[in-house]
Amino acid sequence: MKKKKWIHLIEPWIIPILIIIIWEVSNKTGILANTVLPAPSDVVKAGYEQAVSGVLFDHLQISTTRALIGFLIGGSIAFVIGILNGIVPFAQRYLDTTIQMLRNIPNLALIPLVIIWFGVGEEGKIFLVAISVFFPIYVNTYHGIRNVDPRLIEMGKIYNLSKYKLFFKVIILGAMPSILVGIRYSLGIMWLTLIVAETVAASSGIGYMSMNAREYMQLDIVVLAIILYAILGKIADSIAKLLEKKLLKWNPVYQ
Repeated sequence: MKKKKWIHLIEPWIIPILIIIIWEVSNKTGILANTVLPAPSDVVKAGYEQAVSGVLFDHLQISTTRALIGFLIGGSIAFVIGILNGIVPFAQRYLDTTIQMLRNIPNLALIPLVIIWFGVGEEGKIFLVAISVFFPIYVNTYHGIRNVDPRLIEMGKIYNLSKYKLFFKVIILGAMPSILVGIRYSLGIMWLTLIVAETVAASSGIGYMSMNAREYMQLDIVVLAIILYAILGKIADSIAKLLEKKLLKWNPVYQ
């Protein structure tokens, strides 16, 4: 059993490892020019140098802080409004149409306005991240609440559950799979938005590090920044998976 468990842990990493090996060999044999894409070993060396100098961790901490603050603000508001519109018909009639209209505006198209409103400070980047995560979480929360089986709600009423228990034990738990899908999707969009925000108007962060390296043709650092975003995205996705397993252990699909 332990052997099978280790195999399952290794299997997802087989293709990425093969890609890195082929990439390294292609670069060292001259098939892939260093001016097009530096070798993985060169990228690791650049990362080590940046880490030793402390610059890498400074940019990483700044980007992560921006992402988390924006996610918490946008996600919290989306969650509350999604529940409100899902439960209260009056709120749904007056709010949902407006939100759906705004959802179709590309959030990156707001960058010129955001720069005018907030300048190039932290507020603008956090605002863009908050907007980007708002809509996936709102839509999935709203539809999750609306699609809770009415028979479960009726059964809860028959068993004389209090409004509190009916809300948390039946409605929220019933909507949780959809809510977590929204969270998982929004985590990917969060990093995508932050990348653009930091490359357009920033003086710190991973995106800024990448753009600054581009000015000096430091391709190894540019690739390092891209890999860092990929790793951060994977970590966020893994956290979302753990949340699914933890919060949905009652659901046979997630067992």
